[in-house]
Amino acid sequence: MPLRLSVTTLLIIVNVAVYGLQKLIGYEMIAWFALWPIHDSPYGEGSLFRPWQLLTHGFLHDPVEPFHLLFNMFGLYMIGARIEQLLGPRRYLVYYLVCIVGAAAFHLMVDTLDGQDFVPALGASGGLFGVLLAFGMAFPKEKLMLILLPIPIPAWLFVILYAGCELYLGVSQTTEGIGHFAHLGGMLTGFILMCLWRQKVRHARDLLQRS
Repeated sequence: MPLRLSVTTLLIIVNVAVYGLQKLIGYEMIAWFALWPIHDSPYGEGSLFRPWQLLTHGFLHDPVEPFHLLFNMFGLYMIGARIEQLLGPRRYLVYYLVCIVGAAAFHLMVDTLDGQDFVPALGASGGLFGVLLAFGMAFPKEKLMLILLPIPIPAWLFVILYAGCELYLGVSQTTEGIGHFAHLGGMLTGFILMCLWRQKVRHARDLLQRS
């Protein structure tokens, strides 16, 4: 019987493989597949934005800082399997990819309004934050821990605190090089999908709890 990998495992493999390609190919990967601002480059190159970047940016990571990849993949490993089990493989994959696109769209909207520096966005965080939002909505009483606050707290409160922190850091621009509004965009997209699928999600959760 052939071995069947979970969607979560496949996503992790794809992200790691793409990271390896980035190390081999270099800047060309970022130039074509990272999410670039819609406005023209200040260096006279025109706009580097391409429609496919709304999705492809979610499979790239900072080639210089491996912690970016490790953090995202560890988070996906920890909570992705539960949401995949809840939604089913196909719906889970759709959910994850749509959250990445939603995160990109929200990031571009804020970037256009704010006129931030001409830098690309990349990383699986939009999909990961969407999965985190789904976990908080589907399993609100389960305990999670913040890295800076190693105390178990209910998942619903964890998600609210994390979202509030992302909003504060995004508005205050306290940290550089982190797409806080992309994270929020992934959460917002996930919230919309979970509301649209609430009946099916509730039924699937009840079945899981009985098994």
